[in-house]
Amino acid sequence: MTLPLDEATFSPGVRAADWRAAVRAAGVDLVTAHAVGRAYVEELVQQIEESGPYCVVAPGVAVPHAKASAVVRRDALAIVVLDEPVAFGHPHNDPVRVVIGLAATSPRQHLRMLAELANALDGSGVTDALATATTRDEAIAALRR
Repeated sequence: MTLPLDEATFSPGVRAADWRAAVRAAGVDLVTAHAVGRAYVEELVQQIEESGPYCVVAPGVAVPHAKASAVVRRDALAIVVLDEPVAFGHPHNDPVRVVIGLAATSPRQHLRMLAELANALDGSGVTDALATATTRDEAIAALRR
C-alpha cells in the first residue's frame, strides 16, 4: 500500500459553513503537517470551482486533491470529519461528512494514491467507520480494512 496512513492527520468534529470551508480545513491540516505549502489550500478550492464536485467520490465522502507541484513536499492525507455534513453540489453523493485531503509528489503517485483510496473507500462499512471515528487510530483502521 502506498497510502501514507502512518503520517495521516485526523480532525474530528470540524465545523464548516460550506464545502469551501470543509476543503480548506483539510488543506490547512496538510499545511500544518508540513506536507504542502499554503498555496496548496487555495489550489484545492480552485480545482473544485473550475471542475465541479469531481472530488465527491462516494456517498458522504470527498477527496479534494490538486496536481503534484512544487508546493507538495511529501505524499500526505488529511482526514477531516465534519460536525454537520455540507453540500458540494454532487447529484448523488451529497451531503459530505468526510473530507480526505490528498497531496502527492508526482503524477504517478497521485494516481496510485487515488486508486488505493478508492479501493479502501469501496469496502463495506468504511465510510460509516470514518464518519463515526473519534480518534486517528479509528480512522486509519477504517481505511486499512
